[in-house]
Amino acid sequence: MISVLMPTYNRANLAFMQGQGAWLFTEDKRRFLDFGAGIATSSIGHNHPHLTNTIAEQAKLVLHVSNLYRIPQAEKLAQRLVEISFADSVFFCNSGAEANEGIIKGIRRAQFQNGHPERTDIICFKNAFHGRTLATLTATGNPKYLEGFEPRLPGIKHIPVGDLEALHKAVDEHTAGFLIEPIQGESGINVVPEVFLRELRKICDEKNLYLGFDEIQCGMGRTGKMFAYQWTDVEPDIMSLAKGIAGGVPMGAFLAKESIAKHLTPGTHGSTFGGNPLACAAGNAVLDILLSPNFLDQVVQTGDYLRNELQTLIAQYPTVFEEVKGMGLMLGLKGKLPPAEIQNAALHQDLLTVAAGNNVLRIIPPLIITEEECHEGANRLAKAAKQLQNIMEQN
Repeated sequence: MISVLMPTYNRANLAFMQGQGAWLFTEDKRRFLDFGAGIATSSIGHNHPHLTNTIAEQAKLVLHVSNLYRIPQAEKLAQRLVEISFADSVFFCNSGAEANEGIIKGIRRAQFQNGHPERTDIICFKNAFHGRTLATLTATGNPKYLEGFEPRLPGIKHIPVGDLEALHKAVDEHTAGFLIEPIQGESGINVVPEVFLRELRKICDEKNLYLGFDEIQCGMGRTGKMFAYQWTDVEPDIMSLAKGIAGGVPMGAFLAKESIAKHLTPGTHGSTFGGNPLACAAGNAVLDILLSPNFLDQVVQTGDYLRNELQTLIAQYPTVFEEVKGMGLMLGLKGKLPPAEIQNAALHQDLLTVAAGNNVLRIIPPLIITEEECHEGANRLAKAAKQLQNIMEQN
């Protein structure tokens, strides 16, 4: 008999009843150190007093009114995001996939309004992950995710990251713009070279195309800057956010320069739930923490400490691990075994991690994690690696 929840996930047989900081607790009081943060979503940890109090206070007032009316909480959050980014305007939605759909729509609409209806193609990149809607599945391009969901959305191409020859060859009279993750998360924490991002920006400037960044996983302080693009001298024209934006409350957004945003006029796009008072109150609470003095500096410092701990692991267990990838607290531990095997071994040590592509284990803890907790997590990974190494030696 089928489960009452559709069988779309391979769920671990664990149910967490409570969280505190970087820790999650089961009903039988098992205590798990969270190096996954709900896939980089619980950005300021579990049960953060400022976030939970803000949500509770807003819930006593009003949860939802729809976008037929002004929403002061959304106006405040949008203003703050504009002030700390390249953008002039913000659209709130409910998820990362919706935000990336907004990028595709925004780029196409702007080209249409600029007198170029023939410019509809979005160039994406191999090993991307942009979501699970039909449009974002096509933008992702992974045949495994597309199986059974063909045909693909027309007008989306894929080229390898870093291949300048393929890049210039792909751009033609139908190109509207690009969509790229500055750090590819799902496929293995692949940092896109800055020189490649510069070339995308140069092409867009020369040919009046638009550059879209997907910062759903690498944005909102995850790398130690508010947005990953801020480590470079390259600004996008439009950018998607989600995951950590509201600390676990479902929320997404896309931010755009006026050159795109001015074309998204009434009737061209919308969302029933997007930007409602509860979600935006949560988003403002998260920003309060991320923008507090020295918080992002602390993310960099803790990320450096954790990277060093992981490097030590590689030296201790070279038959299991081989490389640390990523930035800040968006790290990947490349292994010599399938990541699911390492993830399961870590789970037996009461440590939560997230598998990714290319034999990479994602290490993406809450941004409030301490160095002591990072050390504890590394110790648990070491125990998992020792267990795996013993199994390998026996075989």
